[in-house]
Amino acid sequence: MDSSSSSLEILIPTFCVILIIYFIPKLRQILLLRRKKLPYPPGPKPWPVVGNLPHLGMAVHQSLAAMAKTYGPIIYLRLGSVDVVVAYSASIASQFLKTHDSNFSSRPPNSGAKYIAYNNQDFVFAPYGRRWRMFRKICAVHLFSGKALDEFQYVRQEEVAVLTKVLAQSSKNSKSNPVKLTDLLTVCITNALSRVLLGTRVCGDGEGFADEKSQDFKNMIAEIMVLAGVFNIGDFIPSLEWLDLQGIASKMKNIHQRFDAFLTKIIDDHNKINAASNEKGNGSKKSDFLSKLIGYKEEDVDGGEWKLTDTEIKALLLNLFTAGTDTSTSTVEWTLAELIRHPNILAQAQQELDSIVGKDRLVSESDLSRLPFLHAVTKEAFRLHPSTPLSLPRVSAEDCEIDGYFIPKNTTLLTNIWAIARDPSMWPDPLKFKPERFLPGNEKANVDIKGNDFEVIPFGAGRRICAGMSLGLRMVQFMTASLIHGFNWELSEGQVIENLNMDEAYGLGLSRASPLMVHPKPRLEAHVYSAIKF
Repeated sequence: MDSSSSSLEILIPTFCVILIIYFIPKLRQILLLRRKKLPYPPGPKPWPVVGNLPHLGMAVHQSLAAMAKTYGPIIYLRLGSVDVVVAYSASIASQFLKTHDSNFSSRPPNSGAKYIAYNNQDFVFAPYGRRWRMFRKICAVHLFSGKALDEFQYVRQEEVAVLTKVLAQSSKNSKSNPVKLTDLLTVCITNALSRVLLGTRVCGDGEGFADEKSQDFKNMIAEIMVLAGVFNIGDFIPSLEWLDLQGIASKMKNIHQRFDAFLTKIIDDHNKINAASNEKGNGSKKSDFLSKLIGYKEEDVDGGEWKLTDTEIKALLLNLFTAGTDTSTSTVEWTLAELIRHPNILAQAQQELDSIVGKDRLVSESDLSRLPFLHAVTKEAFRLHPSTPLSLPRVSAEDCEIDGYFIPKNTTLLTNIWAIARDPSMWPDPLKFKPERFLPGNEKANVDIKGNDFEVIPFGAGRRICAGMSLGLRMVQFMTASLIHGFNWELSEGQVIENLNMDEAYGLGLSRASPLMVHPKPRLEAHVYSAIKF
């Protein structure tokens, strides 16, 4: 017998042993689950071919929440050919996002990731793995760490001051010209973010007012959030994907082209400015995020032998702009709407601000730690109006058991964040805006909204929790404090607070169906507003 045959005789049994050692535990787990004959979670009977898609309705988070009254806190749906499970309670969400977090760490394939987010080459929709960890590390170090947040605090301070002056100037107009608050919030938040990301403003007319460019940007973001939140038939019935029955894929391709052109121009302009600066010999190391990303095209990310591509840079910027602007804008708008509807709560928040800040200066981020009632107000706004009512979908890598039910491999998980935060078994008077529930001495005083307490998880939880949570919290709290400290608020003529429209316009994000139209009335000393420089 030759040496090669002898080697094979040794290698083949060894290889078989390795396979057995690796696969037996997984096989044993699967067999145990199936031997138990665990039932699937309850749910409505699916229709042929389309499954439960007709049960979803227009406002999916509300339709799904209504099902919980019949089927309980965990529901199984068959959407086309896709298994879907929906979590409706804090305890069920904890099992999925904490106990079995590693099993539900990736995203299922979907048209939004394919056609908008550069075919999964982004951060939000990337499968759990090397690219996702790389993006998370880059963002954690350069954007969302305490050091990075403190370093760019002055940017947020300046942009909110500009917003304050614009509102003060608009108050001089007649009552026939109310402010469309969402437009000004978008300009403020976008510019605060773009100065950190790109080193320049991308919205507004130079004086903080919304212009055609900022309106176009806002419309692009809004369209992305709406399209990403639509349940596209092609995602659930792959054989029909090519037909694009709802026209979703073509709309996604169109908005992707527009946003890609926007990002490409930004990067090209950025490179030209840097090149011109270097030619003049006065180039210095840029501190904006895009400069750091471009640097990672030449050098490995943290020595990890991974260099960024232009596509990955644009995909990450797309994530940051869409997630960072629409969500914060809608949350601040919802918060102010609730305060206008509850004048006594607004007065209490203003009294706290006056006692800590006074009326002869603007509020600053450093004041936030001394404003417990403001924190309670924003917590309650996040509870009632989470920016993403349904968590971004996750998918199971293996079979598992949740609350005595069998969850098969490749099942899509949706967590109904909106329904959990309105669960009457967890929240007394769940539909009422009551910030005092979070104040010391009350039952929910110590509830954390950063993914540790599952009664309210506006940013999600587990390893796929919103990476920008720390920045989002600061921005929402600071802007809310500035708006209610600097102004009293009146609704546009003909509106009364009792009839203020609080309907939701559903997309991936939860924006208002009717924009908040208001008249800001300055309440600080006049010199505070006049001292603000653009």
